[in-house]
Amino acid sequence: MKRLISLILPYFILIITTSSGQDHYRYIENESFGPGEELKFRVHWKFINAAEAVMRVSDGHYNVNGRPCYKIDVYGTTTGLVDVMVRVRDNWGAYVDTASILPQKAYRYIEEGKYRKNEMINFDHASDKATVLRLDKKTRKLKEKETFEVPNNVLDIVGGYYFLRTLDYEKYDKGDIIKVSGFFDDEIYNLEVKFLGREELKTKLGTFNTVVIAPIIPENDFFNGKEPVKAWISDDLNKVPLKIQAELGVGALEIDIKEMNNLRN
Repeated sequence: MKRLISLILPYFILIITTSSGQDHYRYIENESFGPGEELKFRVHWKFINAAEAVMRVSDGHYNVNGRPCYKIDVYGTTTGLVDVMVRVRDNWGAYVDTASILPQKAYRYIEEGKYRKNEMINFDHASDKATVLRLDKKTRKLKEKETFEVPNNVLDIVGGYYFLRTLDYEKYDKGDIIKVSGFFDDEIYNLEVKFLGREELKTKLGTFNTVVIAPIIPENDFFNGKEPVKAWISDDLNKVPLKIQAELGVGALEIDIKEMNNLRN
């Protein structure tokens, strides 16, 4: 599970932004999400339920670095037999600037079997730096910190998912490549994402028109196929992530929407 998260999540965080713009605070018009929104997902491999995920935007706004922010949390929890084999209780979160949709602060508290990782990241967009605060695995007290130079308008994992929902997909044609960058696990990722076009997608909540995107992933022994990881996003004002599919050597791992509450539109 730890390896899967490390391989898949960076691509989906980073499929959402170009590196254009010189000002450390851009303005992004957001009509897709707002306070109180909650999305729930089912994670499964074939017919085996593996986990549940929740993406939640807090009701109010928070002041971080002098900027009004959304507090956004993503929770991942294993279920059933998988929970017995490798217990996962993950919390990824970020304070995301309401105007620029940039992370001011990010954090992750990871519990996967016996593996633990607790850290926070403070972003300084004026100087394009990110300071990683590594916390004790049990007490969450500060152990050490390290500062990295990062690209302009850099994103974290959680902020990346939500910035994805602010893009205007009408300006992309099938086959277009979007160059992207982000900061994850002490590394800067510069990737390319292909816009695959539009599809109709059947879900538990009904049938949706969607836009489909896929990160360009170098050949490796973990993923299968030419475009092994794809994401389907509702082609409407809400731009809800409805499905993610990863083609693995042992079959497809899928993340499917199962509940939506307090949508902005």
